[in-house]
Amino acid sequence: MESPMEMSCPVCGDEKSLKMITHSTQIAYFGEHTQITLTCSNCGLRQTDFIPAEGKIPGVWTLKLDSLDSLNARVVRGSKCTIEIPELELGVYPGVHSSGYVSNVEGVLNRFKDAINITKNQFEKDELNELEKCDFLLDTLNKTISGSNMEIITLIFSDPMGHSKILHDKAIFRELTPEEIENLS
Repeated sequence: MESPMEMSCPVCGDEKSLKMITHSTQIAYFGEHTQITLTCSNCGLRQTDFIPAEGKIPGVWTLKLDSLDSLNARVVRGSKCTIEIPELELGVYPGVHSSGYVSNVEGVLNRFKDAINITKNQFEKDELNELEKCDFLLDTLNKTISGSNMEIITLIFSDPMGHSKILHDKAIFRELTPEEIENLS
């Protein structure tokens, strides 16, 4: 369902170009979710989030990536979710225009690789330490995706809204404390 919004675009301020699209669907293994997408025909803003029909418990999902099987685990990432790989000191933190998505663990790792490549391209050739760190991170992620990484890395989804989930037998869920929710919000 598509409907115009009675508010101005948060990016460009145009009062007549913001639309909201909602779509409810069953996501395999996750249950019913509503996808909400805001779009602005003036500036191109596009922001998506997934809201589950049930079970909005603010929490942390953790999965040790110790097998190729874990790379196929389905994930839903809500727009307020922080994703971390602590062993590599990598994190994606939600911003004003963060979007939610449905993917698998390999897709999340590929998103990290894309971000590292963008960062790497911004360094000058004489910034060797930064370039080497980017190469190390890319190499580690590539080895994890191919299954040849002997070191196990951990994927952590922290969502104060409770919209995110990692679906795998070995994924561990715990509720966020009020202090953790406040720090993430």
